[in-house]
Amino acid sequence: MGENYLNGSIPVGLFSLPNLAQVEFQDNLLAGAFPDTGNSPISPNLGQITLSNNRLSGPLPPSIGNFNSVQKLLLNQNQFSGSIPPEIGRLKQISKMDFSGNRFSGSIAPEISNCRLLTFVDLSRNNLSGVIPEEITGMPILNYLNLSRNHLEGSIPSSISSMQSLTAVDFSYNNLSGIVPATGQFSYFNATSFLGNPNLCGPYLGPCRSGSNDNGGNRHTHGHFSSSLKLVLVVVLLICSIVFAIAAIIKARSLKKASEARAWKLTAFQRLDFTLDDVLDSLKEENIIGKGGAGIVFKGSMPSGEQVAVKRLPAISRGGSSHDHGFSAEIQTLGRIRHRHIVRLLGFCSNHETNLLVYEYMPNGSLGEVLHGKKGGHLLWDLRYKIALEAAKGLCYLHHDCSPLIVHRDVKSNNILLDSNYEAHVADFGLAKFLQDSGTSECMSAIAGSYGYIAPEYAYTLKVDEKSDVYSFGVVLLELVTGRKPVGEFGDGVDIVQWVRKLTDSKKEGVIKILDPRLPTVPIHEAMHLFSVALLCVEEQSVERPTMREVVQILTELPPPPPLPLLPRRAGEENTNAFCGPTAEGDGKEAKEEQQSPPPDLLSI
Repeated sequence: MGENYLNGSIPVGLFSLPNLAQVEFQDNLLAGAFPDTGNSPISPNLGQITLSNNRLSGPLPPSIGNFNSVQKLLLNQNQFSGSIPPEIGRLKQISKMDFSGNRFSGSIAPEISNCRLLTFVDLSRNNLSGVIPEEITGMPILNYLNLSRNHLEGSIPSSISSMQSLTAVDFSYNNLSGIVPATGQFSYFNATSFLGNPNLCGPYLGPCRSGSNDNGGNRHTHGHFSSSLKLVLVVVLLICSIVFAIAAIIKARSLKKASEARAWKLTAFQRLDFTLDDVLDSLKEENIIGKGGAGIVFKGSMPSGEQVAVKRLPAISRGGSSHDHGFSAEIQTLGRIRHRHIVRLLGFCSNHETNLLVYEYMPNGSLGEVLHGKKGGHLLWDLRYKIALEAAKGLCYLHHDCSPLIVHRDVKSNNILLDSNYEAHVADFGLAKFLQDSGTSECMSAIAGSYGYIAPEYAYTLKVDEKSDVYSFGVVLLELVTGRKPVGEFGDGVDIVQWVRKLTDSKKEGVIKILDPRLPTVPIHEAMHLFSVALLCVEEQSVERPTMREVVQILTELPPPPPLPLLPRRAGEENTNAFCGPTAEGDGKEAKEEQQSPPPDLLSI
């Protein structure tokens, strides 16, 4: 709801909506305070809150610490005041924090360092005072830090030089003092990052001053000391500072390497040409290629030239797997699967706070992105049919060839990835569950899957079996035939399954009505065949749906094109075997003198 003229305050109960995943209220006229949720439960799916450029005011409540699933919190360009509450350190999943352009005061809460996944922090243009907390240098993957235009004092922590992930800082226009080192990460920072601090000195800023103020009393006091003694004191202090800084940098680097070696563990499922450090180096905001309920996906380029996809997830709960966000299921499932049409898990990295899954990289993204994006028209019919068959083979392997059998539970076009040759790979087993050896279904405690793909019986019984995946795959087939999304294009409460059933009373004419208009030519018998398979898959009663093995068999056994009618013979010509097929309207009874329509097995749209 961003970029409107909304006014008033944010409803208190908004953040408690159970399925809320993202809030965007930026660029409005909202006023009042940030809602104090108290002890009310916060949506476990809430990943982003954007309230930028409004008129919100007052302090942030301590209940801000309850938003433990939020990954982006953007409150910039408002009128928030008071101190930043220490409860901010409880946001374990946050990766971007922008509080710039407000009226926050007091010191920077050192508890912010508990947000170990932060990559972006902007606290600029506030009224913050006190010193820069030393704890902030313990953030392992922080890329950007902006504390400019505040009232901060004291020195810049020298241990910042050992923060190898930190690539950009801005400390300008504060009251900072002391020497800015030229070693470590400081050698990469722009000199403008330190402007507006008269008492800062160093290689970027010119020589340090030995005196402080220029009033007469101080000149009289300093007159008791000889200039030579002051020079000696300055040189001694400078040498001591340099020696201390070098020793601190060396010790910090050695401690960091030792702690990282102890904290991180890399488990490989095949021979790898890269190391743990190569994986960690890819965790940068500019490398993000996707975000979902189960984690953030980064694109990583390894030294060998290989490209991988790194999916960052929360750590497994020690008390069980109820809060592991699908990590256990994904590892147990993908770690032992080897199939051409299943995405390969190359390895995973873990420590006490973060888990990283390393996949093979799919250059062409997901089927959903390609089909419903600007490149949807490039997916010609032959390629769509091939993708449908390949995805079916991947699901068939899960349902019939794994031991124990596996139900995916979140089959959708966005979870079918395409490699450089547009070959399909079934992906994302964060919701996968093993079927019991007896083959009976498992009753789940909550509905899982994506809106528009969930089988009817699953929504009210919460029972999962392989026929739930078959229904979802049928929806994907309808997407391939129609080029439309499962929901959102057919009116309130109507999904793609209901829509096609309404328009396809007679088979051939019905298929022509719903075909994707971006397709230049379509073999009509193939379209009807794929459409009939889709309708079998989305039957209301699960027992009426085919198995995935049967789906693969039906898709493989493509029926031959219909027989071709003879063209009428022209005067003075012999009969010929050239054919004229039906038009898009389905007449096809009379042939023109010059054959302009496509063969009957090709439908020109």
